[in-house]
Amino acid sequence: MEEVRERGGYSTTKEAERITKIVLSTLGGHLTGPAKADLVKRLPVEAAKVIAEQVPVSKPLTGEQFVDSVAARIDGATPTTAHWDVSSVLSVVADAAGDQLTERIIRLLPPGYALLFGRVRLAASSPVRT
Repeated sequence: MEEVRERGGYSTTKEAERITKIVLSTLGGHLTGPAKADLVKRLPVEAAKVIAEQVPVSKPLTGEQFVDSVAARIDGATPTTAHWDVSSVLSVVADAAGDQLTERIIRLLPPGYALLFGRVRLAASSPVRT
């Protein structure tokens, strides 16, 4: 949580926890199967629990829609501030997951997640999905 607080520039750990729970609960519904299980194993217990408890969504969101969904759950958020929040949390998740798992997760998600996880190289090389 301290890493999210620092990376996101949040003034308190409580604020970082609130943002982290919102982002991870949204992400948890987009992950299934071995990738979800592998991520849960690599995260701290509380973060893992938030992801593990989520029921899979019926229609996965693109990266942009994901950010908009998070913005709708944070009082006073704009798409820009929500993008910051999502990136702050997901880049820490990517560090905990490691490169191989992060790349696997990004490839399983709809377009637009690579930059949210802090992966510029994947964003530039990912094929366009139609």
